[in-house]
Amino acid sequence: MPTRGPARWVIAIPMALLAVATLYPLLFTLNVSQKTRREYVLDRFGLADGLHLDNVVDAWQTSDLGTYTLNSTIVTVGSVAALLLFGSMAGFAFSQLQFRGSKTLFLLILSALLIPFQVIMVPFFRVLGEMGLLDTHPGLILAYTAQFLPFTVFLMTSYYSRIPREIVEAARVDGASTLGIYRRLMLPLGRPALLSVGILNGLFCWNDVLISLLTMQSQGNRTLMVGVTALRGQYSDNIPLFASGVVIAALPVLVVYLFFQKQITEGVTAGSTKG
Repeated sequence: MPTRGPARWVIAIPMALLAVATLYPLLFTLNVSQKTRREYVLDRFGLADGLHLDNVVDAWQTSDLGTYTLNSTIVTVGSVAALLLFGSMAGFAFSQLQFRGSKTLFLLILSALLIPFQVIMVPFFRVLGEMGLLDTHPGLILAYTAQFLPFTVFLMTSYYSRIPREIVEAARVDGASTLGIYRRLMLPLGRPALLSVGILNGLFCWNDVLISLLTMQSQGNRTLMVGVTALRGQYSDNIPLFASGVVIAALPVLVVYLFFQKQITEGVTAGSTKG
């Protein structure tokens, strides 16, 4: 019993330091975004004298962030929808259906998790170009779907493996087809996993810079993260305006995380236990 107190401090202190290291960049950026250009030049690390929402308004209006946000929304929603559809179907097949080569195919899909995108980005770029999908929303949706599908298949297969096969067999005895079992049984039972995986994939797609930068070449088709990255060079002499753009881009992610912390945690730990 006496060792319980010190043991807690051994865990609490590193966790507190990690929390501070995580929150400080966010708070620093938010503080800088509320400064005028003169305040930032005179004192970069001091607190802002007050709220200056003009920076946020200027960043939104002068930097075309509205268009970038719309592009990111279209691409993220389309990618998440495709990932949930194909991932849930594959997860159902690998976990509940028996067919020749299923284990081998599942291992091949999992092996794609070990391949960094940087390794395949040159052939990926050429294939999209030959298909005429460069600088298009469908092209970027296809890219995100291909990149994050192995992760989705793994989590959905892990979740569906927890469902007893007797339930599927009983539905088949009642005359349900394979498609009917998927639509009427597996999709409703898989809602918790679908929500978790959808949130995680949405964050992945929203925060991506590399794939979007490679695929969307024209300024009007940029996603929000790429557009905010470009602000650093465009407004190198106005750091508060750039910081305001970063805050605008980060705000949706922070809101999603605050409201769906439990689902995100469940998605990360899905498949780690079986019961």
